[in-house]
Amino acid sequence: MQDYDEATAFLGEWGHYQKIIFLLLSISVIPNGYVGLSMVFLADTPEHHCRLSNSSNVTIEETSFTNLSLLLPLEGVGGEQKYSKCTRFKTQLQDGVNDTTREIEHCVDGWVYSKDRYVSTIVSEWDLVCENNWKGPFTMSVIFLGMTSGAFISGHISDRYGRKIVLFGAMTMQTILSFIQVIAWSWEVFCILCFFIGFGDISNYVAAFVLGTELLGKTERTAYSTLGVCMFYAIGYIILPIFAYYIRNWRILLLALTIPEILYIPFWWLIPESPRWLIAQGRVTEAEKIVQGFAKRNGITHVGVIFQHVDTREYTLLNSTVGQNQPHSFLDLVRTSNIRNITILSFLVWMITSIGYFVLTLGTPNMHGDPYLNCLISAISEIVAYAMAWWMLNHAPRRISTASMLILGGVILLFIQFIPPSLHILTTVLVMIGKAGITISFAIIYVFSAELYPTVVRNMGIGICSMASRVGSIISPYFVYLGRYNRMLPFMLMGSFILLAGSFCLLLPETRDQPLPENVRQVRPIRCLLCPIAPHHSEPNTSKTCTHQEVQVQNSSIFFMPCSTSGPSYGVTLPATHHVQS
Repeated sequence: MQDYDEATAFLGEWGHYQKIIFLLLSISVIPNGYVGLSMVFLADTPEHHCRLSNSSNVTIEETSFTNLSLLLPLEGVGGEQKYSKCTRFKTQLQDGVNDTTREIEHCVDGWVYSKDRYVSTIVSEWDLVCENNWKGPFTMSVIFLGMTSGAFISGHISDRYGRKIVLFGAMTMQTILSFIQVIAWSWEVFCILCFFIGFGDISNYVAAFVLGTELLGKTERTAYSTLGVCMFYAIGYIILPIFAYYIRNWRILLLALTIPEILYIPFWWLIPESPRWLIAQGRVTEAEKIVQGFAKRNGITHVGVIFQHVDTREYTLLNSTVGQNQPHSFLDLVRTSNIRNITILSFLVWMITSIGYFVLTLGTPNMHGDPYLNCLISAISEIVAYAMAWWMLNHAPRRISTASMLILGGVILLFIQFIPPSLHILTTVLVMIGKAGITISFAIIYVFSAELYPTVVRNMGIGICSMASRVGSIISPYFVYLGRYNRMLPFMLMGSFILLAGSFCLLLPETRDQPLPENVRQVRPIRCLLCPIAPHHSEPNTSKTCTHQEVQVQNSSIFFMPCSTSGPSYGVTLPATHHVQS
């Protein structure tokens, strides 16, 4: 079978069809930028205190605190004395009775919440405070759990039934459930919906990324993975604080974020299935028709036969012989030593990078200052990082780019412990630089991983990597929690792990300017850090000038002669006599 990129090279670069596909798939991931992170505002905890008696039920933001001082005890929080959020005095202050002897009770009548920042959040609506304060962070964890499940399951579905059906199925599920979530009548219902919304969110993102990777050529693919999906993800992230600033009611905010997703319905007729995936499934005629449609949009009228085969029957027989037309499972990600090593290293790199990214990203709105402005600055900084990632993908090797950015981030996070606490501005600047390095590496590893995995299991491979990322996002809050005991401990742990992830990247094979592998046998081996790069030698039965695979069926055997001069030849016995050259 000929190389797909060479067979479609006549389409050119950045034609009309490439621009349309680039734009439509990029726009489809905008909701991914705010669906998960919207919990920063939807589940934020306003200032609150116990509900007092009807005659003295004043709120914290009122100017007179006389009644509060009579009915609320003081507690030490962060070295400051603040009114208790979870207890109140049971009796009024009387003569001969001081605060130390007065009886204290829990908020038996509920709570009063400040309206200074929010009209309502899920915390204020369902009283997720005090003994129920674990429910707010747990809601975020449920979204990540849904994303973990979605990354695992949707990859298998996509590789078996197609990229397009998973993309639009996930978008539909996410949109419908978000509308239902607007009218959620309890926290439990809201939380269950969060799981399936997270499932659809990551399924949509991974399917869009893989579909764009397979539809676009080498030049467009690099831009799509950074200036496309990543940049439009950041645009969704920018939309979040802008909407949240003007809409302070959580239900209306969620509705406003969901309504624009209806506009994606016409995309079904504009975005095609992946011809690469169709070819891997033996559906060559459908792939031929789609690519001819691409040619027509680019103004190419005389195309001829694009994928040269004797007939579909022989092509299907050939694919079934080498295993490309057989159903693939997650076991194929560990079936051979080469792909097993790729899977293990990628899993670790994605998980560690995700921990660093989410610890620094989710903590940004909680920094000193206005949370909306902090969130907006964090989102804008990601646009700068993605632009740098695009430049690096075009001018530097994938392996070196990813490793260098992770090592930079790790070194900076380890260096922070030596900065005096009084220089908090310098600490913040270094944290943002470290976050930028991790963000750049996060953008590059999507491209890197997609190029490492073969077409037949690429979506499952990216799904496993994305699942590793979700595992990291679930773990990340516990790193933040360690900061309660030692302010520098999270940075020390993250820095060490990120340095380790950078060293793992150096073991992976380089993929820049290399053809995408189509089957598991074409996956390249990992390399040793201390081993010199061996020169490429031509195999006796390979040709340096060959640009596609040649298949010869002679006597009773099929011999595959890959174009790569470093690749081996494979022999598969076939009890029939044919001669096929494609």
